[in-house]
Amino acid sequence: MPLPVGPLAGLFAVVLWASAPLLVDLATAIPPLRLTTIALLSGSLAAMPLSLRKNRDAEIPPGSEVLIYGVIPLLVLGAVGSYLVGLGMAPTAEGALITYTWPVMFVLISQWFTHGRLAGPVVGGAAIAFGGAALLLAPDALSGGLSGNMAGYAFAFTAGCCWALYSWLCQRTPVTLTPFMPTIFLIAAMVAAAIGVVLEPEAGSLPYSGIAAGAALGLGPYGIAMVAWDVAIRNGPIGLVGSLAYGVPVLAAFFLVVAGFTTPSWELPVAALLVVLGSVVARKGS
Repeated sequence: MPLPVGPLAGLFAVVLWASAPLLVDLATAIPPLRLTTIALLSGSLAAMPLSLRKNRDAEIPPGSEVLIYGVIPLLVLGAVGSYLVGLGMAPTAEGALITYTWPVMFVLISQWFTHGRLAGPVVGGAAIAFGGAALLLAPDALSGGLSGNMAGYAFAFTAGCCWALYSWLCQRTPVTLTPFMPTIFLIAAMVAAAIGVVLEPEAGSLPYSGIAAGAALGLGPYGIAMVAWDVAIRNGPIGLVGSLAYGVPVLAAFFLVVAGFTTPSWELPVAALLVVLGSVVARKGS
């Protein structure tokens, strides 16, 4: 009996993604745009051996050059860069959970572009998921600290939007992206480095521990995981594979609590479960 390649690849990607907030906390000494560059360069190296075999026969369909080498690298940069900037400006657990509402955004985008409308259960699922994120932000809002973190939360939400658009385009591109991943990451890294030179001109010396955490971030969550996700959505039942992503916020919260970076509270697991529940409802409604 053949192994279910798609679901296994999706599960592997989910575990790697859930480790991202923990690695970001370990690399807080690195300015976010420099960290983005390190992570994307590492991601390019990680994706290279996984795509070498397919690179020999990889051909870009006519008219897809701008999409593969323009739009998708910008979405990758937006997803990674906005996430790291957001988590540098807001509490890690809260910012990560906002980003991890992207599966429900993915369902919203898919249904809108497929049917030109949104079904009631999809909208209801989105309301549940975003309600979970709101629950986690409620203590900040009640204490008056929300305004100080608002920019970070906005960047985290932008990262989620980029992830959702990226996943939707992965389904729609006429060719698998795996052979092109090293180049896509490299393009995104070059743009991140250029922006970093302008916005972070005095980054100073970078600690080796932060560089190592940034490299691990690129090798795992933003390198191998991206290739694994591309394999998953092309080789497995999209409903099952998509549902695996719902476990990311729960696993991420668990990793942060176990590592001692986040204080345990009832709001965190409840909010994570609401995000998962909302994503499930939206997926079934679609």
